[in-house]
Amino acid sequence: MVTLEAPAPDASGPAAPTPDEFVAAQASPEYANLRRTLRRFVFPMTAFFLIWYAVYVLLGAFAHDFMGTPVWGNINIGLILGLAQFVTTFGITFAYVRFANRDLDPQAQQIRDNFTAGVYRSGQEVAR
Repeated sequence: MVTLEAPAPDASGPAAPTPDEFVAAQASPEYANLRRTLRRFVFPMTAFFLIWYAVYVLLGAFAHDFMGTPVWGNINIGLILGLAQFVTTFGITFAYVRFANRDLDPQAQQIRDNFTAGVYRSGQEVAR
C-alpha cells in the first residue's frame, strides 16, 4: 500500500501540497474558472478541426474529380487541401500557445500562489 504524505519542508522550498489541498483547490472558484476558460477554447477548436478534417476525407473519398482538378502543373486541389491540413495544425498550435499565455497561465499562477500561501490547506478561500 502506498501512502501519500507531504514531505517535510526543507531549505529547498515549501512542502508539496497534500491530497486534501488538491481536492480543496479543485473545488475552488479559481479552478472552475480555469477549466471554463480552457473549455472555451478547446471545444470549439476541436469541433472546427474535426469538421475540417472530415470534409477533406469525404472530398477525397467521394469527389475525385474535384480533388483532382489541376491548379498549377501537377499541383491539384487535393494536394493543396492536404497541405492545408498541416498549416491548420500549426495555426491551431500557435493560437493555443497565445491563448494559454494570455488567459490560462495567469489563472494557473493564481492557483499556484494560493497553494504557496496555504489557502487550500484548511479549505478557506483567498480574501479578495
